[in-house]
Amino acid sequence: MSASAGAGAGPGRFISGVVEGFYGRPWTMEQRSELFKREQKWGLNTYLYAPKDDYKHRMYWRDLYTAEEAEQLMALISAAKQHDVTFIYAISPGLDITFSNPKEVAALKKKLDQVKEFGCKSFSLLFDDIETEMCPADKQVFSSFAHAQAAITNEVYRHLGEPETFLFCPTDYCAAFCTPNVSQSSYLHTVGETLLPGIDILWTGPKVVSHKISVESIEEVSSVLKRAPVIWDNIHANDYDPQRLFLGPYKDRPTELIPKLKGVLTNPNCEFFPNFVAIHTLATWCKATADGGPKDVEMGEEEQDPYSPQKALTLALTDWLQEFQRTDQPGGPCRPPACLKKELSDEEPMQTDLGENYVPGPGDNPLYTAEPLTLDDLKLLSDLFYLPYEHGPTARTMLQELDWLRSNRCAATAGTDMTAEWCSRAQRFDDMCDAVVQMFNRLSNAPNRSILYDLYNYICDIKSGVGLARAFVKTLGGQSRPSAQLMNDDPEPWGFRGGLSGEFQRMLPGHGNRDLYRHPPMTAVYCIRPFCPEDKMEVQRIFKEIQSAGDGEPALVTQPPLISDSLSAGELAPSPQCAFVLEDEIGMCGYALALIDAKPAAAKIQRAVSGSVFEEFPSLIAVQVLPRVTDPSPTKRMIGGLLSSIRSSGSRGAFCELRQSDQRMLNFYTKLGSFKPIQVDGLHADIVTMATDM
Repeated sequence: MSASAGAGAGPGRFISGVVEGFYGRPWTMEQRSELFKREQKWGLNTYLYAPKDDYKHRMYWRDLYTAEEAEQLMALISAAKQHDVTFIYAISPGLDITFSNPKEVAALKKKLDQVKEFGCKSFSLLFDDIETEMCPADKQVFSSFAHAQAAITNEVYRHLGEPETFLFCPTDYCAAFCTPNVSQSSYLHTVGETLLPGIDILWTGPKVVSHKISVESIEEVSSVLKRAPVIWDNIHANDYDPQRLFLGPYKDRPTELIPKLKGVLTNPNCEFFPNFVAIHTLATWCKATADGGPKDVEMGEEEQDPYSPQKALTLALTDWLQEFQRTDQPGGPCRPPACLKKELSDEEPMQTDLGENYVPGPGDNPLYTAEPLTLDDLKLLSDLFYLPYEHGPTARTMLQELDWLRSNRCAATAGTDMTAEWCSRAQRFDDMCDAVVQMFNRLSNAPNRSILYDLYNYICDIKSGVGLARAFVKTLGGQSRPSAQLMNDDPEPWGFRGGLSGEFQRMLPGHGNRDLYRHPPMTAVYCIRPFCPEDKMEVQRIFKEIQSAGDGEPALVTQPPLISDSLSAGELAPSPQCAFVLEDEIGMCGYALALIDAKPAAAKIQRAVSGSVFEEFPSLIAVQVLPRVTDPSPTKRMIGGLLSSIRSSGSRGAFCELRQSDQRMLNFYTKLGSFKPIQVDGLHADIVTMATDM
């Protein structure tokens, strides 16, 4: 970026580059050196050293660097200089510094003097993410927290000889932190009026992670600060959520901002290698000019902006694809050196040679062939891990299709005009899921293992999530029995997400109301209410639907009768207070009915039942739910209420009869635990009786 690009922001060149300012494991020296090469290649000029979890940057800021640490920092500063990258050393003393203590100020100066001896010429003082209450000693000297910070910053700035680049990060570093707002913030006004004019101020925008940064918002804060800010951009930062990664383009910052700013530094993902896209697209943004290339159709009110996020993304992914093919990274595929192969040529061949020479026989499995990663794979990867405030186009489409398939699941097997559409869209969703799996496979076989290892946890997680959704859709379409991961009340760990953090979130109000998908598939809400006479026809409908449902089972008239059939069919009325129905957002989806005394029902179908059975289990229950109820919890609650009513009547126990073909309800009762199979003489082989004591 030429100086003229940022001419409106004051003297000096436009600051553009990367801030290593996240919480978590800092990057390695080798990774930082690689970053400098990329910055030089792409036209960026600055690196701000500010890793939050580097002990001597923040927590132990008073401690000087050891000889070994000094050697590493000198090498890093030298590497940055070799690639025309300005190395800015940042220090964060705000956790525990006493501003009014001369010894504290002296310790800060001594630490920065040491770094200056390493060859560093640019510095930064950061006071972000700290308590705003001053200690008693400081309150006696300074009229406000802002005055204390500005005083020590000015003193250090003068001590270092007023370096050309010196950055200050305020405690109120975004509009959301300002009280009552930016224009009326006494803190910002004090900082703007008190800091020396050669000191630049960092700003993250409207929020810590800003969705959009407008020209108007920058003009407002610039007026208060008496200078154009340097944007510390957290758009690609992921240190606040270990399940997120951001591989979308730099966007929602119009290039009209460039002459209004002193610079832009991106604080990207914690993982180094996935930041290729974030940094590459920022570089493209910085180089955009008023007569730039074509615009994105979706840019809306900023459609005159010469920068195209999607074109920038394609450029970045095209270059990144080449990086995936590199094998000169740590952790790359292991190949024995040619000289070693030569030495071993007269001995037993190595296992790798056996693999290379192996030819399967006619009946053997064919050799696995790793397909090369494609640009489409990387576009899909970016769509799945896009930006904090939006999913990529493919991810949005997948959510929309799953939402539609779920909302219209009744059409899946109804045989109506909508069934064909449902099946077509289900196949489309399945194809998209398969593309994710294939992307995962090709990515897992990419030669550059360093990139893969940074991505692996994320792509493994999304592959698993897509797999669950895929199985759910197949279940809705009747292509498979309900997945154990979806139906089981004791699933494998990979069948659910969140750990303790997820448990906390689900117990708090408003959970999920900030999902990026505007109409997200929500957990079904079920209503359990008492049965009333008007429900009789709906109960009959559910009963007939289940009895005549798929799997090639015979119709009800050809099946051996159950005692409960007359209860479900409406031929017998349930006992008072012993009937419940289950409803979801579509309508009635299940029922639980009981007879306190089952003998009349048995007599109706001329079922001979041992008297001892009725003595021990006199009551009969009939429970059914439609297959669309994949959560077993509401059925458990409905049975619990039914058994409570039966117990209140004085009954000693209850039983139910099930057909062997009804595996879904057999599994349910078995896992419920309270019902056990009992032997009843003279029953048809297809009938299973289960009972529970009161």
